[in-house]
Amino acid sequence: MARRSLSPEEQALWAALTRSVKPIRAAPRLPVPAAAPMKQPVEPRRLTPSPDLPFVPQAARSPATILDSGWERRIRSGNLVPDMTIDLHGHTLASAHARLGQALALGLAQGARILLVITGKPPKTRASGGTPRRGAIRGEIGHWLETGAHADRIASVRAAHPRHGGDGALYVILRRSR
Repeated sequence: MARRSLSPEEQALWAALTRSVKPIRAAPRLPVPAAAPMKQPVEPRRLTPSPDLPFVPQAARSPATILDSGWERRIRSGNLVPDMTIDLHGHTLASAHARLGQALALGLAQGARILLVITGKPPKTRASGGTPRRGAIRGEIGHWLETGAHADRIASVRAAHPRHGGDGALYVILRRSR
């Protein structure tokens, strides 16, 4: 497409416009303040525990394992509808631990009773004769739930029904808030 030339009227209008334009003046540059002198690093102090206060580890609170027969029947038949689902599959241990804590806090705040936690099924390997190994997240999740901030609010932890992920998922059943 060829560019057209300006008509005499357009040329006069363009010339009047360019005469009225003023160039932008650059703002004067402010001087950069001098850097503050570096302070001497503080010597690290060694803290030694007081001998009169022995270390007492906090006992791990484990979620209850007993549910009534109605819950057991619903779990076996798969007639549970999770109130909330969290997928930890593919996460690192650190991010999975953080997400689990956030999901438990959110579930408790929303009044959820059943949390479906997907950990992912570990692959079957030929080296182990085709027997499944336990995944890293699945291996740690019990400890996280026992020692977490919400351990006293967990009624039970059970393997999920195949419809909800089977060996690769867990039901975390939360206590009712009273």
